[in-house]
Amino acid sequence: MSLDEDLEDARAAASVTGGVHPGIRRARAWLSRAVEPGTIDLFRYVEDVGAVEAVRRLRAGTAPDRIRSLVGARAQQDASLADLHRAERCGARLVVPEDDEWPAYPLHALTVAVAGEPFAARDQSDRTRALVPPLGLWVRGPGRLDVVADRSVAVVGSRASTAYGEHVAAELGHQLGERGWTVVSGGAFGIDSAAHRGALAAEAPTIAVLACGVDRVYPAAHGALFGRIAETGLLVSEWPPGCAPLRHRFLVRNRLIAALTRGTVVVEAAARSGAQATANRARRLGRALMVVPGPITSALSVGCHELLRDEEAGAVLVTSAAHVIEAVGGIGTDLAPPVERPTSPRDELSDVATRVLDACPVRIGVSPERLASIAGCTVLDVLRVLPSLELADLVQWTGTGWRLAPPPNPPGAAA
Repeated sequence: MSLDEDLEDARAAASVTGGVHPGIRRARAWLSRAVEPGTIDLFRYVEDVGAVEAVRRLRAGTAPDRIRSLVGARAQQDASLADLHRAERCGARLVVPEDDEWPAYPLHALTVAVAGEPFAARDQSDRTRALVPPLGLWVRGPGRLDVVADRSVAVVGSRASTAYGEHVAAELGHQLGERGWTVVSGGAFGIDSAAHRGALAAEAPTIAVLACGVDRVYPAAHGALFGRIAETGLLVSEWPPGCAPLRHRFLVRNRLIAALTRGTVVVEAAARSGAQATANRARRLGRALMVVPGPITSALSVGCHELLRDEEAGAVLVTSAAHVIEAVGGIGTDLAPPVERPTSPRDELSDVATRVLDACPVRIGVSPERLASIAGCTVLDVLRVLPSLELADLVQWTGTGWRLAPPPNPPGAAA
């Protein structure tokens, strides 16, 4: 059946029992190739007249001039059926807003954001920065997109990462995965891949949001990684199968990483980087923004530190998965445990006992009278606290007086 016939059939059918009409899915497949994602006016037009009617008018030349100019020569081209078949061959599918699987709740933030955009094209945000909901998502993997993305956190950072950054990203990915959270990132070199691998090591699902078709591997060295993600997690893209990873598409896809998740963690970011762009989108969408600090001498942590210094950004410093979950989890239920501090027998000592202990010499033993003189207390006070200090192995009797007890031998040391 041709595209136009499918569209007419979808118009005539009021509903389809048990799913979405094929004409609707095919219309959104056509739109995903005809117009670059992130276009404000096209999204508004599709919302106004519906996907099927929008495609009909674009192909018939009856859509408004502004909308037709966005499609241009692609109006009479049709690869929608081929795209759907190509997706099916690689185990992918097109998820549309009419599907039950559509992550409507997290993506609603984009709908709210785009409502604030001006109607005059010259006043609108640039397409690479605009917060626009997707018209459809090509998804490769076994899980339901809405379920896998429900409890998710984005972990992003520099491609040219340091060993420190990759270690932190992998630890966060693993710890979040162990606690039942999905890690979302961009599948790039550096921090992205480290976070994905950490989640996979915990046998947890992870989502890679791509700037190309889900059947393409970019970077090429990540073939095995993408294969593992597609087996247990999800590869997601707004572009149909076969599309190339053009530079501007990475900037456009960053809004999806921020929107699909409850918060974004920036591990390493230079002064100007894609990770910072994702962080800014997360902030504009009202998502939690978290930052892992790095060495102040590292150029790859300048962006992180600037986010922490920016009071308007509202970034939270995090150093572990517990901190991340506290920021994005349930109020009062996902609190991070307090930091465990080393304890010492000295911690519970009274003021008098502390002064007597400080008065004890290291080598020779001295009398209680001498200790009372140095500690500034009575001899009776000294005699009262010495037994408890001895029981705590803090002081010892030498036969002629009291002194500090020698420190215990470390485990494994010769007696």
